[in-house]
Amino acid sequence: MRTYHLIILLLALLAISACGSGEPDVPENLQVEGLSTTSSGLQYSISDAGSGAQPDAGDTVIVHYEGTLADGTQFDSSYDRGQPIVFTLGVGQVIPGWDEGIALLSEGSSATLIIPPNLAYGPQGQGPIPPDATLRFDVELLSVISSEANYDGLFEFEESELITTESGLQYVIVEEGDGPVPQAGDTVLVHYSGTLDDGTVFDSSFERGQPFSFPLGQGRVIQGWDEGIALLPEGSRATLIIPPELGYGANGQGPIPANATLRFDVELVAIIANQ
Repeated sequence: MRTYHLIILLLALLAISACGSGEPDVPENLQVEGLSTTSSGLQYSISDAGSGAQPDAGDTVIVHYEGTLADGTQFDSSYDRGQPIVFTLGVGQVIPGWDEGIALLSEGSSATLIIPPNLAYGPQGQGPIPPDATLRFDVELLSVISSEANYDGLFEFEESELITTESGLQYVIVEEGDGPVPQAGDTVLVHYSGTLDDGTVFDSSFERGQPFSFPLGQGRVIQGWDEGIALLPEGSRATLIIPPELGYGANGQGPIPANATLRFDVELVAIIANQ
């Protein structure tokens, strides 16, 4: 009888020891093959190494993603919306885990990021993301757009080359791209420099090194932009001469006076098709 009790006791102690010394259970959704861990605690695994450029801080990146919680619950997906996210890398527009993780990838890469709470939404959480949540993102780095914009001044063309549309918009393509023409609903990335009649520059994405993105044909920009950008193949450089009724009209805005005709030198950098 004593021997029997001794064996039971030893088995119990072994079970307790095994439970105490084993690794904690990792949720299945966070078990990803080939994970590497950075000094910050970010984990990542590259499933498909792209052959394009690796982005630098300040570059604009276009990323498709699916975000899930540790239990596998999906909380967000650009794939479901049919529109990838566009942001400037390394300037705090996204959570730290994204700024760090996307910087590790090359254009065309697919990867999984396992982001701990301190690199995500922390103890506050956000929306469907609970406090102290570890997040999984399956990401695809579609495109990297360098912050080094190439603009040496006003585009040169002959006034006779200007085409006038029925609305009164005038435009000339000074360098025609070989990409598709954007459709209404597509997101477009555009570099631009805007000047008044007297040559005063009132705004320039070229100087900031960050192209401007917006959905085409949705009224998010002045009418002259919605019409003019829709005329350009991807990669084109063009000048748009926009009359007041297609610009800011009788009210003006900021440095733009009332009834101003505006000149925009634009470059259609990229089109993100609405899927």
